[in-house]
Amino acid sequence: MQLELKVLDKDGSLLACSSGESEVNLVYKEEYNEGDKIVINSDMKNCNLHVSIDDAIGASTVYITRNEIIYQIPFGDARLSISPKAFTGNIHLITVKEAFEEEKRNYRNLALNKMDQHGDTGCYPHGTANVETRGEAVFAAKNAIDGITENRSHGEWPYSSWGINRRDDAEFKLEFGRSIIAEKIYLYTRADFPHDNWWQRVTLTFSDGSSMDWELEKSEKAHVLVLKEKKIEWLVLHHLIKADDPSPFPALTQMEVYGREA
Repeated sequence: MQLELKVLDKDGSLLACSSGESEVNLVYKEEYNEGDKIVINSDMKNCNLHVSIDDAIGASTVYITRNEIIYQIPFGDARLSISPKAFTGNIHLITVKEAFEEEKRNYRNLALNKMDQHGDTGCYPHGTANVETRGEAVFAAKNAIDGITENRSHGEWPYSSWGINRRDDAEFKLEFGRSIIAEKIYLYTRADFPHDNWWQRVTLTFSDGSSMDWELEKSEKAHVLVLKEKKIEWLVLHHLIKADDPSPFPALTQMEVYGREA
């Protein structure tokens, strides 16, 4: 596999570039400016890559369905849901590595994508929703798959979450980009009590056509659902039934889906 990393400015001009076989590192020795983006090019698609888009964010194993993946460097409000150390300063390390065949068979959290973004990115897993509170980055759907389970407050990192803007019809969709075998699901509902409400029951609908109701409780701990090996390409979290609580603000901090490649 041939891999290439590039940093481009807002006009598409090349600022830095590095390439390699099966693995590539790029050290960018400048400050990022608004409009800059990181581009990952691969001569293969429909494959797993280990990607660390910034050393302060960390790595995740993603599945790409395109030869080119573009990551927009966040500025302004978009920065509030990530570590304040990320993308700052004048030296940055970006790494991409092909996943080994043995690694693909490993049992792991298949929902984790620390570099998820809005839009059709070609990079999975990918979280979307029919509502995000006030359109703010700290309440975006992608926050629910960034690997951060701290749920005892709300707002800026590390307390970002998926916020439903009080909508009773709120839905969160998690797409994997290919078939996976799901065996266990962890939900970390936000637990900033008494500011927060909580869901006493939710429904999961899967790409195989099945659905199941899931009874939850008021807790800061993970809610755990054990599945029989379920081959799916996506799931939807919906029918979110709030508890009889004075607060109107339930939210989701994190979803983890443990299993393996199909």
